[in-house]
Amino acid sequence: MKFAFCNEMFGDRPFPEAFAAARNLGYTGIEIAPFTLAKDAHSVTAAQRESVKSLAADLGLEIVGLHWLLAKTEGYYLTTPDPGVRRRTGDYLGALTHLCADLGGKLMVLGSPVQRNLLPGVTHEQAMDFAAETIRQAVPVLEERGITLALEPLGPAEGNFLNTAALGIELAERIDSPQVRLHLDIKAMSTEAIPIPDIIRQSAPWVAHFHANDPNLLGPGMGEVDCAPIFAALKEIDYQGWVSVEVFDYRPGPERILEESMACMRRCFLQDAAS
Repeated sequence: MKFAFCNEMFGDRPFPEAFAAARNLGYTGIEIAPFTLAKDAHSVTAAQRESVKSLAADLGLEIVGLHWLLAKTEGYYLTTPDPGVRRRTGDYLGALTHLCADLGGKLMVLGSPVQRNLLPGVTHEQAMDFAAETIRQAVPVLEERGITLALEPLGPAEGNFLNTAALGIELAERIDSPQVRLHLDIKAMSTEAIPIPDIIRQSAPWVAHFHANDPNLLGPGMGEVDCAPIFAALKEIDYQGWVSVEVFDYRPGPERILEESMACMRRCFLQDAAS
């Protein structure tokens, strides 16, 4: 299991400073929110892509990929009944795929609740069909560039579409591509009726990526969730992917968040090894 961090928690701090701070705390991967590069993926120049890729490599960091794919963009929507908007959104997912690959990433996490929540008059079943159609447009590019798109279920506080891991798997099955799989997130799973370790076990064949955090919007171990059984379940299913720390409350500062999160994750592994 490998540990990464999501770069938006550093705000406007320069990339070299942010990358180095996380590396010094033991992280070996970085997950990038596209809006920290530019407002639109099309605006990220070839020189900028190469610069970020080289910076990470020079510091011993691997770029895991992208998340917050549609955040802070305009004109894109995953579950709209408007076929023109769906086509534009599918094309944009293709542009993000190229950005991810150019940076050296292998994975994209599709959350972005604001661009997927149910619009008036659209049922969840219809939204599943619309989302599947939109994502299928990007599948040829995903396959060409070797990028996995990980669908992210989110809790009801974030939105009203795709609120469970089971629904994420159902959507992936509709799309029917080996490049489209499932992303799991501790904060989101904590809203489900099923215990988090059981969700992990039930989702095992589909899990491509994992976010470590807490319902209090901070990092793992910074709230009430006991992470030890969660990491034990990841080990049980032989999860070999990245665990990225993603938070939404930046007030403690990124260094403290990353330090306490790393301490928690390492402690969980020590407990599991001793059991």
